[in-house]
Amino acid sequence: MNKLTIKEIKNKLLEVDTLDDDFLLEIKKDERVGVQKLFNSKLTQLKHLQSLKAAFKERFVYEKSFWQQGKTMIAGVDEVGRGPLAGPVVSCAIILPHDFNLYQVNDSKQLSPSVRKSLYQKIINNCVAYGIGIADNNVIDDINIYEATRVAMKQAVNNLKVTPDEVIVDAMDIDVPIHQTKLIKGDAKSVSISAASIVAKVFRDNIMDEYARKYPEYDFKHNAGYGTKKHLDALNKFGITSIHRKTFSPVTKIINR
Repeated sequence: MNKLTIKEIKNKLLEVDTLDDDFLLEIKKDERVGVQKLFNSKLTQLKHLQSLKAAFKERFVYEKSFWQQGKTMIAGVDEVGRGPLAGPVVSCAIILPHDFNLYQVNDSKQLSPSVRKSLYQKIINNCVAYGIGIADNNVIDDINIYEATRVAMKQAVNNLKVTPDEVIVDAMDIDVPIHQTKLIKGDAKSVSISAASIVAKVFRDNIMDEYARKYPEYDFKHNAGYGTKKHLDALNKFGITSIHRKTFSPVTKIINR
């Protein structure tokens, strides 16, 4: 082992992906400080990956249960944007393949923006099908945010190119003739819902980035329409825009002042 330089060991460790790899066990005996640093770093990395895989496996329980029942096409559905003062509510319905293995896929709220963006394209590239549903601020004002969310979810399911055998949804009831399993905090319990939450979040963020260019004063790129101080200050100074939800306080207060 001492014949290998630390640089050579570092390069060879890139190919190691299990804790019981012979090369990893061998360098554990190498007393050089630099090698031990590499060993400990790799060990930490592999343990984290092992943890990710175990948690990922747990979040696939519902899908696997339905597959065993002969239901092969399972759609996870989630939404994003119920709380903001501006912009649409966006939903995604997605069907994942049985060999889906993007272990990082988790509740979108648990992931950084950069990780979400990275996973977004990978999820789309690897899924069987996905559909997007959008209810804008006018729909939200007309029928309320709960019903608008149901409209967006129905659109998302109907926009799938493949009809699902089962829908797993995050604690909502969707007006489609497909059996549904409703999970409280489903984005942390189902990989399909997690994937849907990531796609919906990035899709909506992209919409709000477009609005940020149209309405730069409101800082939509950073607040996505939520009521941050900068957003509220802009509301007070410039008034409402065409994408603000008029039935949401404090937007209503701005209109009625």
